[in-house]
Order: sequence, then structure tokens, then C-alpha cells
Amino acid sequence: MRKLKLYCLLAVCFLTVGASAQLHYVCYYATEKPVIDGAGNDPVWQKASWTSDFTDIEGDLRPKPAYRTRTKMLWDKENLYIYAELQEPDLWGTLRQHDTIIYDDNDFEIFINPTNDTHNYFELEFNALNTEMDLFLPKPYRNGGKALLSWDAQGLVSAVQTKGTMNRPGDTDTGWSVEMAIPLKSLGFWDGKRLPGDGSQWRINFSRVEWDRDVVNGQYVPRLRPGSDRRLPEHNWVWSPQGIIDMHAPEKWGYLQFSSHGGGGDSVAFVPPADEALRGVLWKVYYAEKGYQKKHGVYAAKLSDLGLPAIKGKDDVAGELTVEALGNVYTISMESTSMQFMATVRGGGFAGRISIDQDGDVGVRRE
Repeated sequence: MRKLKLYCLLAVCFLTVGASAQLHYVCYYATEKPVIDGAGNDPVWQKASWTSDFTDIEGDLRPKPAYRTRTKMLWDKENLYIYAELQEPDLWGTLRQHDTIIYDDNDFEIFINPTNDTHNYFELEFNALNTEMDLFLPKPYRNGGKALLSWDAQGLVSAVQTKGTMNRPGDTDTGWSVEMAIPLKSLGFWDGKRLPGDGSQWRINFSRVEWDRDVVNGQYVPRLRPGSDRRLPEHNWVWSPQGIIDMHAPEKWGYLQFSSHGGGGDSVAFVPPADEALRGVLWKVYYAEKGYQKKHGVYAAKLSDLGLPAIKGKDDVAGELTVEALGNVYTISMESTSMQFMATVRGGGFAGRISIDQDGDVGVRRE
């Protein structure tokens, strides 16, 4: 293994360190269980705030979504409750079998990573017929992860309400809503001790897939690319923008903070994770290493090989790279071979260190 031994200033490269681009949501405790009927009109739901309206998966790089989507959440000792409303002028759906590829219909999707390590996360999808698909991923597809469709959210209860008529071209509908209770134990099946408590923080995001369709002889058909037999790509509208067309980048999801407060009245403030700035530094290194490996076929031996801007300093026997940004100092070390790397960062007032490897697996050591 080879180590980088530099001290330098990276003010430009790490200009945004400490300023999270991800959204956050404080999830209040349900003082009574909502009735899961798809309506979301129980009094307890009135104490939960709406998320911001969904935007394009790439954020401001793309136009504002044509139809509004928003959601709200609650929790108790047994369940995570989610309610979502989707504007839709023409309701349709075809898939009725559990664990079929639901995003071939218009759908609503949930992504949950309880550990904030980008590994061991869950995906649930629903269409307007309340057909559901659920899966577990040990790591993202980009890192060779394979979806475990045999995983089911045991005990899941869901319901859909539609405002209009399904699969009737030519009429005007309003939309649909989906409501669910996801058992917390099903989200910790590999480690049942990881149940949330007051102040716990998970990573979460939501996606809405919307397809352009045409009507031919009274039937819905995919809208095709001009002069082609291939259908147009789907619209992908999300809560916390990914910045890339890939939902399977958990480091870009929003934060879900659990609160034992019953909601309403006094609000509970979101507390940014103490290690968030360090994670920002590491992800810059991760993406730079991936870019280097794609170009050269091997991982970089040194951080200076990655082309990070504004490097100033010299090699030093200490074996670490010191960077400064927004008034904080961070120390990075990296070990690499042609096929693997491990980068570690500490500083910025965080009592510990965090590391990341070539699979994007994030580890935290508190001191």
C-alpha cells in the first residue's frame, strides 16, 4: 500500500465543505396510529409537515416537474408512516403482481438507508393500483450490488386512493395518494438493534417515475422517440435532488431525523450530523478516484494524482494531507493499490475519524 505524504491548502476544492446540499425532515412521533386507508386525513397527520415539492432528479439543471408531488412522515415504536400525494391528470396502471418491476408504470418510490453508510438499504415502490415491489441492496449497483427481491417488508400495510378513474383515456383526473405503515423491524432485519430513537438520523429519499403516454384506439401506449421504436425516457421527480440521474447514490439522499415530540406547536430543530463536513471531503476523494480509475484502469497512488485544485504544499514524512476550508482544518490520509483504496479524514472539530473505500462503504470511528 502506498501513502500520500503532503501538507497543503485546498480552499477551492473544498469550498462547499460543511454545507450539506441534501434536504432534511424532522419526523414526529405519532401519538395515535393513523388509519391506513390512503386518505391521510387522520388528525395525527395534521401535526406532520409536508416535505418541499419534488423537483427533477438533477435539480435546477432540468425544468420544474409538470405535476406536484409531496409527502409527510410520522413514526412510533412499531412503524414508519409515510403519506404521499401525487397530482395526475390521467390515472393509469397495469401491474398487479407483487415484486414486478413497478416503475414500468407511473409510481412512487421510497429509498431508506438506516446506517448512513450507503450500504444495506431498502427500496419500496407503489403504483396507483397499490401494487408494491420491495427489495434490499447490500451495496449500490455502481459498486456491484445485486438487488435482493426475495426480501419483503414483512407486515407492511399500504393503501391507495385515486381521485378520478383508472385507465379511462379522455377524462380528466386529479391524482392519487398512497399511505403506508412500514414495520421498523423489517428495516433492520440484518441488525434488529438498529431501531430509531429520539434524535436518530437515517438517510431517505423519494422518487416519482412519470411516463409520457399516447392513446391509440382507446388504449394507452408508450410515447416513442421521434423516428424510433424506443420509448421516451421517464421523468424522474424526487424530494432531495441527486444531481445525477441515479437514485442509487445514497450519499445524496436527504436526512430523516426522528423526534419523540408529538408534533404540532413547538417545532424541533434539525441537527446536522457532526461528521457531515468530513463526509463531504471523503466523497470528493471517492468520486475523483472513480474518475481516475475509469480513465487509467487503476486507482491513483496519491491524492495529488487526482487533479484536485488549489494544492499548495510539499511532501512530508507525516504521511497525511492537511486541507483548510470554511475555517476548519481536515487531515486526510489515503492508502491505495491498483484495485483498492481507503481514504480517511479527521478534524473539523469531530471527535473521531471516518473512512471510505472503493465500494463507497463509509465507516465511522469515534474517539
